Amino acid sequence: MDPAAATRPLDGITVVALEHAVAAPFATRQLADLGARVIKIERPGDGDFARAYDRTVLGQSSYFVWLNRGKESLTLDLKQPQARAILAAILEGADVLIQNLAPGAAGRMGLDYETLSAGHPRLIVCDISGFGDSGPYRDRRAYDLLIQAEAGLIALTGTPDHPSRAGLSVADIAAGMNAYSGVLAALIQRGRTGRGLRVEVSMLEALTEWVSNSLYFAHYGGAEPARGEASHPSVAPYGPHRAGDGRTVIFGLQNPREWVRFCEIVMGAPDLAADPRFADNPARVAHRDDLTALIEARFSTLSLEAVKALLDSADIANAPMNSMADLWAHPQLAARGRWREVVTPGGPVAALLPPATLSDAPALMGDVPGVSAHTQSILASLGHDPAAIARLRAAGAV
Repeated sequence: MDPAAATRPLDGITVVALEHAVAAPFATRQLADLGARVIKIERPGDGDFARAYDRTVLGQSSYFVWLNRGKESLTLDLKQPQARAILAAILEGADVLIQNLAPGAAGRMGLDYETLSAGHPRLIVCDISGFGDSGPYRDRRAYDLLIQAEAGLIALTGTPDHPSRAGLSVADIAAGMNAYSGVLAALIQRGRTGRGLRVEVSMLEALTEWVSNSLYFAHYGGAEPARGEASHPSVAPYGPHRAGDGRTVIFGLQNPREWVRFCEIVMGAPDLAADPRFADNPARVAHRDDLTALIEARFSTLSLEAVKALLDSADIANAPMNSMADLWAHPQLAARGRWREVVTPGGPVAALLPPATLSDAPALMGDVPGVSAHTQSILASLGHDPAAIARLRAAGAV
C-alpha cells in the first residue's frame, strides 16, 4: 500500500501541543504517526529545549529526532497577547490540546480544561505533570531521574551495593504512553457523547503502575525486592551468565520441566536436578551464588554461540546481551522491514516503525521539523498576510 494514499485512524484530527522534552512529545509523535495533524508550539528562537540535548544525529539532538517526526513547528511567545490570540484561533479548529508545561503554567494562561471547555465543548485537554494537580507535591518540578527515585525504581535497579537509574527516560516514557492511550480513549468517548473531556497523567502515577509488581511483593511480602544487577529477584536461574569467550548470554527458567531439561541438556548433569539446594525455584533463589558458579564453570569452555545452541536445543529462552550497535543491526528488525527513512533539517535519517502495526493503515512517518518551520504557513492559513507576519516576527510574538 502507498503510505501517502492510505487512510489512517486519526486523519482529520488536529492536536495542539504545548510540549517540551520527552513525555508529551512521545505521546504526540504517536498521534502524528496515526495521521493526526500535530501543531507543536515552541518558543521563538531556540524552540523546544530538547533540541539542544546533544548533536549526535547529523548535528541534531537524538531525543528530538526520535520524538518529533510528523509535526508542524509553530513558534509563539505566549507571554504576548498577539501570540495568545493566534493560539486561540488555532484552538477553534483543534480536537486535542496536550501540554506538559511547568506546574500551573497552563492554568495561568487560561488553557486548563475548565476554562477551555466552556467555549470548546468538544475539545480534549491532556495535562501531563510530575505529580498531578492536587496533593502536597502538585507544585514540585519533576524530572525523569527524580521520578525514578520517587517511584522506587532506583531502589530496584543496580547492584546490591549501588542503586542505579534505569538506562532510559522511563518515567517520561511511561507518562507519554499513558497520555497517548488516554487521548485515544477520550476520542472514542467523544464519539459517543459529543463532548470533550480532560485526560490527566502524572509521571509518578504512571511509573508507580509499572513498578506495581515490586510494590505488591514488598508490601505483602514484608521485604524489599533484592537488587541483583540484571538477575531476576525471585527466579533462578534468570539473568546474565558469562560464556568462555567473554560474551554474556541471558536466559531464564519458568517451570520445573525447564529445570530438568536445563540440567540434562545444557549442564550435562541430570543428577543436578535433584540436588536439594536446587530442587525448586525458592531453593535455587536461596542458593543462587552456588548455582551461578556451577553454570559459569560449565560455560567457561564454551563460546556464546555454543551456549546459545545448547539452550535452544533444550528449548530454554535466551538472548545475547546486545549493545546498541548490535540492536541497530538486529537481523529480526531487518527481516521484518521495520526501518524507514525520515527527513530532518540535517538530512535523512533511519527511523523505526511504531511497534503497533495496523493493517491497511501504515504509520505516516513524517518529517522532523526545524524550529518555526511552519510558522509562515500556519499564520497564512489563519488569514495573516506577509506584512502582518513580518510585524509579529519583529515584535517577537512568533
